[in-house]
Amino acid sequence: MAYSLTNGILKVDIADVGEYSGTRFDWTGFITGVTLLQGQHTFGVPESLVPGQGSGGMGFCNEFGISRAIGYEEAAVGEWFPKLGVGLLQKVSDAPYDFFGSYPLIPFEVKEERSAVSVTYTVQPMECRGYSMLLSKTILLQQDRLNIHYTLENKGDKPLHTEEYIHNFVGINGANVGPDYELRIPAGLRVEDPESSYTAELLAVSGNTLSWRAEPDRSFYCKLAGQEQGEADCFWELRYSPGGVAVKESGDFTAERMALWGEKHVISPEVFVDISILPRHSKHWSRSFQFFNF
Repeated sequence: MAYSLTNGILKVDIADVGEYSGTRFDWTGFITGVTLLQGQHTFGVPESLVPGQGSGGMGFCNEFGISRAIGYEEAAVGEWFPKLGVGLLQKVSDAPYDFFGSYPLIPFEVKEERSAVSVTYTVQPMECRGYSMLLSKTILLQQDRLNIHYTLENKGDKPLHTEEYIHNFVGINGANVGPDYELRIPAGLRVEDPESSYTAELLAVSGNTLSWRAEPDRSFYCKLAGQEQGEADCFWELRYSPGGVAVKESGDFTAERMALWGEKHVISPEVFVDISILPRHSKHWSRSFQFFNF
């Protein structure tokens, strides 16, 4: 059964390992929702409101290797490759890796330690064609912040080159996307490579604030520029004016890239961290989400 962390300020709902059983998102720390208890403001929503559609994402769930699947390209059809936080996946064709696809799966073994305000996952290594990784993730509540700390150790013989991001399926108080929302970037905000003229016309930029001209009736996607200056005290901040409530994400790493995806009911700012680890080396990084009234 799912469970919750709470510190009297935030309540964070987390699915049990394996409750989400897809091959896209990390099974550990699959955060389905966050509530700011003062005012009962909610933040997480499903990827899709239509049962059976989408890839099963929800709330603040993360993914490794959306564009750099470890070991996929050199694997032969029928061989296995590792998907961090999930398990070993089997390559089923010579087609490029498809993060939206479904693959035969051998799940990783996961050890878990819980307290009232924290949970730590340790994903055990499983050797696969020279790749082997030990992943540790801790989710910790501190005041109005949800902090996530990662340690990834390369136990294999081959270097690791991949990336990680949190999809951030956000819909504040269940309100649809539209002019009541503002997405703020600290400096240099630019919308780049919109996937369609629809996205370009939907989004408006004034200074370092992005807004929506209307309620969208289809999906939108673009890249966001503005984090080239280095490590950010705040990557992005999303405000919902009628509720006077906001969420912002920061981290201790330089954002490799940022993107924005959404639908009528959901806004997903995505901040990517680059992961390149030599054998017998490790990488540490952290994310922090602050939920607050303004």
